Amino acid sequence: MGMSIGKDTSDENAPMNEINTTPLVDVMLVLLIIFLITVPVVIQTVPLTLPTVTNVPTTTKPENVLISVDGNCDTYWGQTRVDTKQELLDRGVKALKDEIKRQEALGGKIELPEVHVRGDKDVAYRCIGGVVFTMQRAGFLKVGFISEPVPGFVTRD
Repeated sequence: MGMSIGKDTSDENAPMNEINTTPLVDVMLVLLIIFLITVPVVIQTVPLTLPTVTNVPTTTKPENVLISVDGNCDTYWGQTRVDTKQELLDRGVKALKDEIKRQEALGGKIELPEVHVRGDKDVAYRCIGGVVFTMQRAGFLKVGFISEPVPGFVTRD
């Protein structure tokens, strides 16, 4: 589709050294029109206001209770093994009562401690669920799980 105007003094059989851009421009215009037509169809959205979530690193206070459950469903209060659910319940009730008494002696607002459960990734759910249920029966209102962040995860302040 290229056009040559005038007579070239060089050899007629010589290769042409110019690129014909007309087909390229035609294809680009067609793609542009297709893009302009399809984008509004693809970008149909429902207007929503999504909650903003920030992942805040857990601050461990000395009064918080750290419970670990290993792969064999063995439960540990700190570093000490707890053999039965009743022993875990008794320790939880005692720890909660002692903390409430300590905070009452200091005066001011009483903040209940939290339970942080660390569970092995291969442990059965019933083991973790049993610990959560037992600590809730002991009177703890906040029971949370401690996990490892994804490698490369960065928190924003």
